[in-house]
Amino acid sequence: MRNTAFLDKAGDVRMMFFAENGFSMKALGELRIGPVVSRDDVEYYREVRLLDPIRVTYGLAGAAEDGSRMKLRNEFYRADGKLAARVTSFVGWLDLGARKLIVPPEALLRAMQSLEKTTDYEVLASSIR
Repeated sequence: MRNTAFLDKAGDVRMMFFAENGFSMKALGELRIGPVVSRDDVEYYREVRLLDPIRVTYGLAGAAEDGSRMKLRNEFYRADGKLAARVTSFVGWLDLGARKLIVPPEALLRAMQSLEKTTDYEVLASSIR
């Protein structure tokens, strides 16, 4: 798998989670908010070849108490169960009209808080000044 494929799949899993929790692309558009990634860290451990089956996990590695910032983690496992890659994304919520970071709506905050926390979970500072 090319390195950008891991980032693409991490984004797909993130958007599927939002949709499954009532925040489809359409719903986010109607709310005029969206996730914005400020940084992605990718760690590679084992090779994955094109079309090899993989399993992708999604967890919360950190968050501000108000939900304005999050550290999201995807882990990619090969069919043999070995960790192939880890993507850690630093994400905030953007008001699409004002073009500034915001606190997410309460229902979206609850959805994000429902994610399983990683063993290295940390409390982050708020993005709201």
